[in-house]
Amino acid sequence: MAEIVAIGGGQAGASLVARLREAGFDGGITLICGENVPPYQRPPLSKAYLLGEMDEARLYLRPESFYAEKGISLRLGVPVTAIDRASKTVTAGDAVLSYDHLALTTGSVPRRLPAAIGGALAGVHVVRSLRDVDALRPVVRAGQRALIVGGGYIGLEAAAVATKLGVSVTLVELAPRILQRVAAPQTSDYFRALHLAHGVDIREGLGLERLLGTDKVTGARFGDGSEIAVDFVVAGVGITPDSALAGQAGVVVDNGIVVDAQGRTSDPFIWAAGDCAIFPRRGQMIRLESVQNAIDQSELVADNMLGGGRDYDPRPWFWSDQYDVKLQIAGLNTGYDRVVVRGTGASVSHWYFAGDTLLAVDAMNDPRAYMIGKRLIEAGKSPAAAVIADPTTDMKALLRA
Repeated sequence: MAEIVAIGGGQAGASLVARLREAGFDGGITLICGENVPPYQRPPLSKAYLLGEMDEARLYLRPESFYAEKGISLRLGVPVTAIDRASKTVTAGDAVLSYDHLALTTGSVPRRLPAAIGGALAGVHVVRSLRDVDALRPVVRAGQRALIVGGGYIGLEAAAVATKLGVSVTLVELAPRILQRVAAPQTSDYFRALHLAHGVDIREGLGLERLLGTDKVTGARFGDGSEIAVDFVVAGVGITPDSALAGQAGVVVDNGIVVDAQGRTSDPFIWAAGDCAIFPRRGQMIRLESVQNAIDQSELVADNMLGGGRDYDPRPWFWSDQYDVKLQIAGLNTGYDRVVVRGTGASVSHWYFAGDTLLAVDAMNDPRAYMIGKRLIEAGKSPAAAVIADPTTDMKALLRA
């Protein structure tokens, strides 16, 4: 009987093994999780869970009993130390498991601040796993002083939650503006104003020289020589694909585990999906770091393991919650050359164009704009920029054009 092993118990791994059973695969399935808990949602960790509005059990994607009921062997807290491609085996803890097909759903790991500048001091945190947030929860309380390093979505979400809990927050970003890597200046301006209105001290274009303290962090010194006192630090400086195990096994790795359009690696019996995978899309190799991608790509890989033969053509979408603002993003803005702003005040949308082609939409508290933009992009329709900018335009009519 065929055996499929999946390494990595995040959203991608959980979605893949569930899809295998749903698609009728009746062979053996093993899901190996590095953590001691069943696969869980990550987005609520830094929001509802950190705020104390969601307990741990509600984070779980499925109850642990689901895996037993579906005949899926769930191995929790087991490190995978080696993949032997010649014998088609995986060493997991004390066990050696055979596979016919292997899925790498290892996800990503947070970048940490270098130890040379104080990154190893007590009180310096990252926000990625349940364990990370459990360590952070006791210190995020009223009256504390926090430094958030990094002005991407991770850092901004951490700043919003900490501020809501009564923490005094300073956020430092080395780039000239927050969200510079992922969003237009208009979106940066919107979220800068939002955080400033909530009392966050935002310092852009400024590097962190070092963290201060002997054993525990007590302060920070910046590139301009200024210093602040802090009680804890959150590093929100991005993530990297967890491709070390694949690389050690001789699978091709290049800013992620390289896969073809169907999710197959350089080894025909090894597949990859989710944050760890880099795949071809419209002439480029890309990685997508999102829940939606983890689900969609892993389900396609499961189907292809069973002979589906389909190429992956993602329709990207993302979201971020900060204070009372819900940001919804449709499409990818790579290569945009202009941005059209629609709406004013709290509800506004930014429409990204490359020439006359609509690429993406950032919608802040504007679900209607998001929905219409998403459908237009998926249909390959590009209304004129002037039409989008015109406040009298019937947006729904654009879907019928």
